[in-house]
Amino acid sequence: MTPAGRAGRIGLYLFLVTTALFFAIPLVIVVLTALKDADEARGASIFLLPRSPDLEAFSKAWSSACIGRDCNGIGGRFWNSVVITALATSISLLLASLNGFALALWNLRRAGLVLGLLLVGAFVPYQIMIYPLVRMFAVGGIHQTLAAVVIVHVLFGLPILTLIFRNYYVGLPPELIKAARVDGAGFFQIWRLVILPLSLNVAIVAGILSVTGVWNDYLLGLIFSGQNWQPMTVSVASLSATASSGVPEQNVNMAATLLTALPPLLLYLLSGKYFVRGVTAGAVKG
Repeated sequence: MTPAGRAGRIGLYLFLVTTALFFAIPLVIVVLTALKDADEARGASIFLLPRSPDLEAFSKAWSSACIGRDCNGIGGRFWNSVVITALATSISLLLASLNGFALALWNLRRAGLVLGLLLVGAFVPYQIMIYPLVRMFAVGGIHQTLAAVVIVHVLFGLPILTLIFRNYYVGLPPELIKAARVDGAGFFQIWRLVILPLSLNVAIVAGILSVTGVWNDYLLGLIFSGQNWQPMTVSVASLSATASSGVPEQNVNMAATLLTALPPLLLYLLSGKYFVRGVTAGAVKG
């Protein structure tokens, strides 16, 4: 290897290590702090190992930490997040698959215009749409309900998911659709019997992206969910502002943060190989 090539490889490894440390160090601090007791978490260095690690902070964060006046922990909000994520992801994947099929293989009139509008929708900051949606939901009587928070997640996730499905379906043989139409199958029959069975790879990619985005969201959950359907991310922020006897319990805050971040992290660790397989199968090419 030439000196220039060796220097380039060393520089690449330094960059990768620096990037890994940039993301790993905050996670290590969260874990170490969550394993300490309250006094040690306040007084010791954040980089020191806990003297006697225990899971008491996790137990308190889950079942008895105070969020405002509610001292039942973030455990109940976990199921709120599960329901919101499951509904929003399921609806988004179904609609995105239908839209992608129509745009890619159904010879839809003005499909290019629709695709261009989707591209615009995918990159418009959703913050500018929040106030009009709040007013619409308030007039419709569904503001700060489960329906409201699911609808906004579907609306804001649909453009990019539709593009992912559309780009995947473009690579499918059009002869499949022609043969099905010759046999008398309609749009929904072809989608259900021909397209869906071929969509596993792209569905895994889109599903992981959707679950991660919905679960990790804070702003939409804060504005549209209401008190009864408050997700974990909003609860953690409220917990961080709550003190026990006037003294913040940083170990409980860190434990709650880690519990909130754990589901999408586990999802990626368990399904990462399927995600890579879906990407390499052409799920995001076009």
